[in-house]
Amino acid sequence: MDFTSDNAAGAAPQILDALARENDGTAASYGADGVTARLSRRFAAIFEREVAVFPVVTGTAANALALAAVTPPHGAVMCHELAHVHVDECGAPEMFSGGAKLVPLSGPGARIDPAALEAALAALPAGIVHHVQPAALTVTQSTELGAVYTPDEIGALAEIARGRGLRVHMDGARFANAVAALGLTPAEITWKAGIEIMSFGATKNGALAAEAVIVFDPDLARDLAFRRKRAGHLLSKMRFLSAQLEAYLEDGLWLALAAHANAMTARLAAGLAALPGVALHLQPQANEIFVRLQMEVIARLKGGGARFHPWPMPGDDAQARTVRLVTSFQSQASEIDAFLALARG
Repeated sequence: MDFTSDNAAGAAPQILDALARENDGTAASYGADGVTARLSRRFAAIFEREVAVFPVVTGTAANALALAAVTPPHGAVMCHELAHVHVDECGAPEMFSGGAKLVPLSGPGARIDPAALEAALAALPAGIVHHVQPAALTVTQSTELGAVYTPDEIGALAEIARGRGLRVHMDGARFANAVAALGLTPAEITWKAGIEIMSFGATKNGALAAEAVIVFDPDLARDLAFRRKRAGHLLSKMRFLSAQLEAYLEDGLWLALAAHANAMTARLAAGLAALPGVALHLQPQANEIFVRLQMEVIARLKGGGARFHPWPMPGDDAQARTVRLVTSFQSQASEIDAFLALARG
């Protein structure tokens, strides 16, 4: 009953098998190997267009490199106030960009409110030397509160951003969960909706350690190879990183793993909603739940071995607190049912 994070899960057997196969023999270093070459073609098929692919080890590196590619040191990145780049990346986007400023915005479900974006842009007029200049917009899919953006919602934000010349980035650490939840193609919720560059996550959904920067605009890809090397994220044995991503995409594995995680969250949310004194902050759409529980229920769950993180929210008090529950591709229905049995008492 470990619902602390999808990062707590192990690696999918198919990905471990791919690593073992790739370990047989030798291969060219620094991305000149065959599997890395194949990877670009696989991503092109997934996204229905040619793309530039830059594998890296961490999501923080993917986000920071992608944003640095579109934001000068005097620029501003518009993001949600709960965005991972703003809250949980220790200044990496600022460092990799040479000092760009993050401008946090509001919006329900950790989705940026278009009106908030427009107001923030209006407060930073173009050409005023005393102000940072808005350069990029970043959205998270699925969001830090487990919600998803529809293509229309992304498109509306991208249109506002383009009106000021901003580039549009997507943090896709849980992109697979969003695609599985929406039932749409990856293309429909990325470049067709206005995304120009994205961080494509796999580690939370079955990889050992594998992410990638995916670039839809060729102009943005020219310097990324150098940025990645300078940042220390060009692996000499790149084939082991690319092998994970190739196996992840093969035969729709990435979506099958994400769909399972989403289904486990739906099962858990339905069970919790049926209990007295339980309040879901929003109906989960992907694989995260934010729920306010009575303190005695929290104590009973922890006493029974359940693991999860507290997640303070407005409205919490001495009697009830919010916790975050995250399911993964490894979560089992038996774990969900055991957790719910403990919650019932």
